[in-house]
Amino acid sequence: MQKLLIAFCVLCFTGCSSGRLSVSPAKKYSPEVLQHDYAVYRQVLEQAHPGLYWYTSRDSMNRFFDWGAAQLTDSLTEPQFRRILSYVTSKINCGHTTVRPSKGYERYSDTARISRIFPLSLKLWDDTCVVAGNLNRRDSVLLRGVQITGINGLSMPVIVDSLFQFLSTDGYNRTHKYQTLSNRGFFGSFYSTIFGYTNLYAIDYTDSLGRPGKTMIRPFIPVRDTTARRPPATVRPPKPSRRDRKNMRRNAVRLLKIDSSSHVAMMDLQSFSRGYGLKAFYRRSFRALKKNKITHLIIDVRGNGGGSVSNSTAITRYISSAPFKIADTLYAVAKHKKYSRYIQNDFFNRLFITFFTRHKRDGNYHFGYFERHRFRPKKKNHFDGKTYILTGGNSFSATTLFAGALRPQENVTLIGEETGGGAYGNSAWLIPDVTLPKTKVRFRLPLFRLVINKDIPKNGRGVQPEIYSGPTIDAVKKGADYKLDKALELINEDKKK
Repeated sequence: MQKLLIAFCVLCFTGCSSGRLSVSPAKKYSPEVLQHDYAVYRQVLEQAHPGLYWYTSRDSMNRFFDWGAAQLTDSLTEPQFRRILSYVTSKINCGHTTVRPSKGYERYSDTARISRIFPLSLKLWDDTCVVAGNLNRRDSVLLRGVQITGINGLSMPVIVDSLFQFLSTDGYNRTHKYQTLSNRGFFGSFYSTIFGYTNLYAIDYTDSLGRPGKTMIRPFIPVRDTTARRPPATVRPPKPSRRDRKNMRRNAVRLLKIDSSSHVAMMDLQSFSRGYGLKAFYRRSFRALKKNKITHLIIDVRGNGGGSVSNSTAITRYISSAPFKIADTLYAVAKHKKYSRYIQNDFFNRLFITFFTRHKRDGNYHFGYFERHRFRPKKKNHFDGKTYILTGGNSFSATTLFAGALRPQENVTLIGEETGGGAYGNSAWLIPDVTLPKTKVRFRLPLFRLVINKDIPKNGRGVQPEIYSGPTIDAVKKGADYKLDKALELINEDKKK
């Protein structure tokens, strides 16, 4: 059954390529067109989203839907329309339900000349915003570690709260939103989307001595050198082979480092997605851990946004000391949908629901295999040493399953920040795109509701670390890896016992 399931999922998630698309970014859609697409958007969510009223009551959600409809009285561009959709979508409190540009606009964005880039990369947490990088290398004021307190007359708390209104997350998790804004280049892009582009930014800051200051910065505009001569062909570095490129892509996602002298290893897992040979990587890695007599293992999933549950479960089996489940309940709320023609791979999704679920008295389509099945620990090359899992706001979806399953174990310690994914559960599994018929704007629609552990309070929070290790202004200034440093500190303390 498992092989059949895998083959079916591969088929389901295989996207169709399309030809070149062109779009005019200034094109406006009439109110009639926008209202038609908005009605489709609302009805699809109301009929098929399994967690629409999980964290937001039906009455509240209806008010948000009605608010969005009331904004469509004038012609709007695609970005303006998406902004309304994103605001309403964020109120679902589902991190897997997000709004995406049309394929045409996405292709335009990828090929358009990059200009007017907000030059600062920022690290945000709680009520703190610190410069993590500056594209203007000649800037002697806004250096790494300088605290930003306002932009263009608005305080950072006001700006952050405004941006939060358009970001989706599981439940009431804020760590995921802070981390999303902190991801390289995202703050500037999102700030410009919500507040508009400008040719000058007035920055309020506090320097390293605690003194307030003001400065003006311009957007960063990359300059392309069209006059420079190309280097002779003889000095060009050789192009990596296909195999080398494949290995480079894989190593960017999963990597194992072993210090055989100290019997410490670090595994970096940036994704659980398919295509990276993760299960073979696990086999080689845990065999190497046993061969080198590793006693302490650090697993870094801070940047792991999830992917395949199969890949998440596979590594859990090498560490878990007891059989475990990944779901107490897993179900879809609908099989046939009114607007199925707009839903990606809907035919295959319906086949999946038909063959792998059972329609029960509660009216839902339950995936009984995962509701009943317990995964047993691996016997061969099982790791029984101390394990330290580094988590943060980017730890999402299947990564939350991994962290949550191992957290109660005595020889496992979670270090860092609350995961971005919900500890109680989420709406996910099959997540097709829905393409609105007129504007071609897309949004992601999770089809299954997953309750990971019904005994955990449904408080809208992620998996909590046992040892908190969060950012500080000093750590950002020094470029310190505070979470890894904490893990190494604990390992050294353990070895002294």
